[in-house]
Parts: sequence; C-alpha cells; structure tokens
Amino acid sequence: MVNKTVLIIGAGPGISLYTGKKFGKEGFNVALMARNEKALHQYETELQQDGITAKGFQGDVSSEQSLKEAIQEVVKTFGRIDVLLYNAASGTPGKPTTLSADQLIEDFKVSVAGALTSVKEVLPSMEKGAILLTGGGLALYPYADYASLAVSKAGIRNLAYSLHQELSEKGVYVGTLTIKGFVEEGTYFSPDNIAEAFYDMYKNRTEVEVVFEEK
Repeated sequence: MVNKTVLIIGAGPGISLYTGKKFGKEGFNVALMARNEKALHQYETELQQDGITAKGFQGDVSSEQSLKEAIQEVVKTFGRIDVLLYNAASGTPGKPTTLSADQLIEDFKVSVAGALTSVKEVLPSMEKGAILLTGGGLALYPYADYASLAVSKAGIRNLAYSLHQELSEKGVYVGTLTIKGFVEEGTYFSPDNIAEAFYDMYKNRTEVEVVFEEK
C-alpha cells in the first residue's frame, strides 16, 4: 500500500512543521513548500529524524508559475497528493489608509490567490482528498492595525466555503481552521494543539469551519 501524502504550503517552524509531524506520525509522506531552501532542509531533516518520509520543495506562492511547478514536482516525487494544507499568509502592518493598493493586492495574492492556485493544481492528483486552509480570528473580528491580514483572512474563509460547496459533491473535503489567538508554544494556541485540530478535521471531514478558541 502506497503511503498517503500531505503537502504543506508555507512551511515554517510553527503550524506547518507540527502539522507535518502529526500527519507523518500517522503514516503520511510529508511534502513541505517554502521559498527558503536552507529552512526547508532543516524541517526535512527534523522530520526524517522522527522516522517520517519528508522532502522540501522550493516554491514562491506569490508566483503562479513557481507554485505550479513546485506542486508538479511533489506529484512526480510522491505520485499523489491526498491532503493539502495551505498555511501561507502575508500581511503588511498598518491601518487601512496607510496601505497602498499594491500592498493590499500583493498580500492577497499570497494569502488567498495562492491558495486557489494550489487547490486547482492538486485536484487532478487527489481522490477523495482533503483541503485544509489556515484561517484566523481577524476574519471575524478585524483589527485596524492589521487591516491587510484581516482582509486576507476574510478572503480565505470565504474561499473555503465556496470551495466546499463546489468540491464536496466530488468527494473532496474542504475546511478552514479559524484560529482566534496568537500561536505560541506552551499555550492553548500551541502549534502542536493546532496540528491536532487540523488532523481531526481531516479525519472527521464534517465542518467547513472549525473555530479554534479557548473555552
């Protein structure tokens, strides 16, 4: 039996790495994508030391061509993509009127348009798979000082619902985890807790939005 593969786009030391560890320990191959080749190698090595089959792929989510080519390399390497976690985001700090239109558009390209490109690229190799999108509380409660990120998180939430409506009838689960707090080790919002939540979403395949908040 060929192991399933999870592709994590926007690889970093927090949510992405811990979610890779969780899925890897459940028997998944782990493909990690980011721009920084050196960091990718570190994450790859750390996962491999835990006995996980992992490989990093260099790709720039702000470039549609780069993103598509990197995803194609993942498919060539592992043969399939069963789960996509899109964890890339960009948000220029500042109140709405301090932002230029170009800044807002560039951030939106990374946070939302890149997610759509990724989904469209993985679907041909995905059979009854799952698409997971990292959301945030700013989508529900915008904060002026993080206006660009708030717009993007509202966009990814909206995209998740739209994709769910389209793809659920094709057997593909789409869900977004709306994280209502700052990700920090040793707290309720620790990356390992969030990784567990993402894996539960993949296993349960029911709710299009799970709000991750401290009760």
